[in-house]
Amino acid sequence: MTAFIVEDEPLAARRLGDMLRRQQPPVQVLATADSVEAAAALLETAAPPDVLFLDIHLADGLSFELFERVDVRCPVVFTTAYDQYALRAFKVNSIDYLLKPIDEDELQAALHKLRALRAAAPAPAPAPAFDAALLSQVLQQLQPQNQYKKQFVVKVGEHLKVIPVEQISYFFSLEKATFVQTRENRRFVLDQTLEQLEKLLDPRQFFRLNRAYLVHHDAIQDIIHYTNSRLKTVLQPVGPEGDVLVSRERVPAFRAWLER
Repeated sequence: MTAFIVEDEPLAARRLGDMLRRQQPPVQVLATADSVEAAAALLETAAPPDVLFLDIHLADGLSFELFERVDVRCPVVFTTAYDQYALRAFKVNSIDYLLKPIDEDELQAALHKLRALRAAAPAPAPAPAFDAALLSQVLQQLQPQNQYKKQFVVKVGEHLKVIPVEQISYFFSLEKATFVQTRENRRFVLDQTLEQLEKLLDPRQFFRLNRAYLVHHDAIQDIIHYTNSRLKTVLQPVGPEGDVLVSRERVPAFRAWLER
C-alpha cells in the first residue's frame, strides 16, 4: 500500500511516516506536502496513492479547500486535533479520522479497513463521498467558543495595549509583517502570522479572503463581482491596498461562509 501525507507540522509528518513504515506489511510513503497549495500540485502531477493522510489545518488554510481545487481520486484519512464528538459527526460520510496524537492501534485499524475495501473492489474504487461545506459547518458548530482568542496585546511605544477581538475589523500582512486593523481605524503590528491567527480565531466570525487578508464579517461593507468568477470586497476601514479580492479557489468557501 502507498500513501501521501499532507501535514504542516514536520514532527507530526515524520512520526506518521515512521508509524506507516512499521506496519505489517509496511506502507510506502511516496510523498509529503505541508500546505493546500503543495498538496494540490502533488495530486495534479503524481499518480494517486492508495490512501491520502490529510491534516485539517494546514499552513495556508483548511484542507477542505483541496477538494474544491483538484479531483481527489483516492480514499482519505483525516488527521485532526478535534475531539471525539466531532469525529463521530464526520463519520456520516464514511471517511476515517485519526485523532492527534495518532495512536498506532487506531492507525492499524484504519489501514485494515482500507485493505478490506480494496479487496472487496478489484477495480479502483472512487474516493469516499466528501461534502466539504458540511464538514466545515460541523467543525465550526462543534468547536467550543472558549478556545478562541478573546483579545490581543500589542506594544505601543513603551506601553502595552489590549485589543478585544470585538474591536478588530481585519488582519493583514504587508512586507513580511502582520497587522491588526481596528474598527477605530488604528493599526498595530502583531507577532503572529495569518496562518497562526486562523487557528486562534472563531471561523464563524473571521474568513481568510486571500494570502494577505483575514477579515471579520462586520468589516465587509460590499461584495462586487470581479473578472473570471472572482469577488471583490469593500472593507471598512479601507485597507492599505483599497478593495480586497477573494482568491479564486476560496470563492466557494466564502459564499458558504456568508450563508452560515
